[in-house]
Amino acid sequence: MKRLVVNILSGVSVLFGSFAFGQAKYESDPINYSRAEPTDKVYSFSKKLADGTETLEWNEEHGYLNSLLQKLNVPVESQALVFSKTSLQVSRITPSKPRAIYFNDDIYLGWVQGGTVIEISASDPEIGATFYTLSQEKSEVPVLQRETSRCLQCHGSSHTRGRPGHIVRSVFPTDSGMPQYNLGTNLIDEQSNFEERFGGWYVSGTHGDLRHRGNAWLPKTEKTGMKRFERDPSELNIEKGANVEKLSSIVDTSPYLFDHSDIVAQMVLQHQVHMHNVLTEAIYTGRQAAYDAKVMNKLFDREPDHESDSTRRRYDSSAERVVKALLFCDELALENPIKGSSDFAKMFEQQGPSDAMNRNLREFDLKTRMFKYPCSFLIYSDAFRKLPVGVKTRVMARLDEVLNGKDESKDFEHLSPSDRKAIKEILAQTLVAT
Repeated sequence: MKRLVVNILSGVSVLFGSFAFGQAKYESDPINYSRAEPTDKVYSFSKKLADGTETLEWNEEHGYLNSLLQKLNVPVESQALVFSKTSLQVSRITPSKPRAIYFNDDIYLGWVQGGTVIEISASDPEIGATFYTLSQEKSEVPVLQRETSRCLQCHGSSHTRGRPGHIVRSVFPTDSGMPQYNLGTNLIDEQSNFEERFGGWYVSGTHGDLRHRGNAWLPKTEKTGMKRFERDPSELNIEKGANVEKLSSIVDTSPYLFDHSDIVAQMVLQHQVHMHNVLTEAIYTGRQAAYDAKVMNKLFDREPDHESDSTRRRYDSSAERVVKALLFCDELALENPIKGSSDFAKMFEQQGPSDAMNRNLREFDLKTRMFKYPCSFLIYSDAFRKLPVGVKTRVMARLDEVLNGKDESKDFEHLSPSDRKAIKEILAQTLVAT
C-alpha cells in the first residue's frame, strides 16, 4: 500500500509538477512546446530555405515581403492595416505608418514600413500557434527564425487562455497609436459587438448604420492642473471613421501592396483567429487527457485504452467547444449589410471546395450573418483534421447529432432545418475529399 501511494504521488508529480516552478504547462509533457519540432507550413518552408531547395527574392521597397507572400500562398487581398502599437515593432508603427497583416487559412504575416523583420505566425496541428521572424536585411540565405519566449509574452498569456495562440484586439488608440489601456481593450471574434471592433485598425468598406472604432483615434486633452495627458473615449470620432470606401482619404496607402483594409477580410480574420485558438485548446486538452490517461492506466494496471469518467468529460467538454465554434453559435447578428471595398470576398469564395451543386462553406451572406452556410471553413484545416482522436470522434458525433436535427437545443437554434441540411450535404461531399 505504501508503494502504491508513492507511485500515485509520483504520477501526480509527473502530471502537475510543472506548476511548482512557475513553468508554463505547455513546456512540459506531452506538448514540450519550445523543444518540439514544428510541423506547420512555415517551418516546412524554412527547412527548404536552409537546404537551398527554396529561395526568396528581395527588393528595396518591401524587402522579402512580396516573395514570401507568394511562396506561402498568402494573398495580398487579405491585407489589413493596423495602426495601434500592439506588436513586436511598436516604435515603427503610427497612424501614418500602420502595420500590414496578411493571412491565409494557416498563416499570418506582419510587415512594417522600415521594419527590421517580417513577423510570421502559423497554425501547427501538434503544438498550436508557432512564431517566426525573417530579417529584412538582404542575405544570400535568408533564415526564418523560430521565436518562442519573446512572442509568448503576449501570445501565450491570458489573452490566449494560457496556450500559444493568436490575438485580434480592439483598443482605444491615441493620436500616436498608443493604446489607452486604462479604457480597456477587447479580444475580438465573430461574437463581439460591432461597436467594440476595429479599434486601432483601418477599415475600408460599408456597413450602413452599424458603427465601430476603426479609422479613428483619441485626441490629446490636458486637464487643468494635471501633468499627464488623458483621453476621453467619447471623443473618438466614430462617424468620421464609418463607411470609408477609400482609405486614401485618411492614410497614404502607396507604400503598401494593396490600397484596401477590407472589412470583410477583417471579419474573416476575427473568426479565423478565434477558431484557431479553439482548435489549439482542443489539441492541448486532447493530448493532455490521453497522456494523463496513459499514466494513470499504467499506474492502476488498467487496459491501455481504458477511458475513465474524468477522461471522457475532458474530451466531451473540449469537443463541445469545437462544435459550437464551427457552427457559429452566439455569432453576432448583423443589423445592416456589410460590403467590402475590394475583391477579397470574391477571391475568398473561389477557394472552395464545392459540392456538386457548387455550394461551399466560404460563401458569404453579409446581410444577417457572415456566411451563407454557418460552418467554419477551417473544418478543412490541418488543425482540425489532426485533432486528437478522443476529441475528434466526439466532434464528428456531435456534428452528426446537430446537423441531423437530433439536437435542437438553444445553442443551435440559429441553424434552420435548411441550414443543417445544406451543411450536412456540403460536408458529405467535400470533407472526405480534403
